[in-house]
Amino acid sequence: MSFLVKIREKAREVNRSVVLPEGTDERVVTAAAKVVELGIARPIVIGNKEEMERVANDLGLSLKGVEIVEVKNSSKLEAYAEKLAELRAKKGMTVEKAREILLNDPNFFGAMMVKMGDADAMVSGSDSPTADVLRAGLQVIGTRPGIKTVSSVFVMELTERQETYGDVLLFGDCSVIPVPTAEQLADIAEASVITAENVVGMQGKVALMTFSTKGSASHPDIDVVIEAGKILDERKVNFQYEAEVQADAAIVKSVAMKKCPNSQVAGSANILIFPNLAAGNIGYKLVQRLAGANAYGPIIQGLAAPINDLSRGCSVDDIVNLVAITAVQAAE
Repeated sequence: MSFLVKIREKAREVNRSVVLPEGTDERVVTAAAKVVELGIARPIVIGNKEEMERVANDLGLSLKGVEIVEVKNSSKLEAYAEKLAELRAKKGMTVEKAREILLNDPNFFGAMMVKMGDADAMVSGSDSPTADVLRAGLQVIGTRPGIKTVSSVFVMELTERQETYGDVLLFGDCSVIPVPTAEQLADIAEASVITAENVVGMQGKVALMTFSTKGSASHPDIDVVIEAGKILDERKVNFQYEAEVQADAAIVKSVAMKKCPNSQVAGSANILIFPNLAAGNIGYKLVQRLAGANAYGPIIQGLAAPINDLSRGCSVDDIVNLVAITAVQAAE
């Protein structure tokens, strides 16, 4: 059974509400209708009801089962403004300014819905830069207890050589932090293990990768990865990990036996932590294009509640799939 089939089945079981703030986007309207049709979540769309119904009629869609929220007419607006002002009081936020933000930035209104328990999670980004989506998430939702870093993973579903590498690998961070510190790499590893368990249903085995395996080279960039491993040691985390391994040693058993024979992770890692964003972004795209892997994500991790970001070039199916993944995240 494919990852997508499994995630949709689980999403149906948990039946979570997911807010889509970008109701002015035709793709979002179409995706919301499809989410209802598939039964994978209870979609809440922020937008103009009359305009959304016109779009749906033009496309031959039914919006039955889609909750539509018009911010300017919302009975929750004042309560949200007061709460946002409270959350940002140290930054000089007033209720008047908070109200203005909520009226003009649907990402903040959507994030407030999640914060106040009126939605379980949020998916945005089809019409917003990643920075805008993450800003709303960080300022309203904040990070998970014990984790200071917001990062991302891609779920890479392999279509070839599954008997060697498994069905699914997680790649992180591929879209958020350009040059992670050692502490941030440790945070990414911890958050990725949580995502592996909650979303994929697998026990994570982490490889913190670089261009050296156990002292085969020396460089300040390698030192950062080694330090990340020491931080995980100090935290006494409850998952297996190996720091300072090359990609081949991380996933190929025969190579691991030569380069780090005493490792319990090398050769069988299923969570690959890249040393920087360039390596991660290039890596997942090469595997996607050259190996034909299905890439699902980016899945944002580290926030106290699920808020996920779409590419502005996303398809309707991309939105639907990310809604299903986000609903499963929310259940955990």
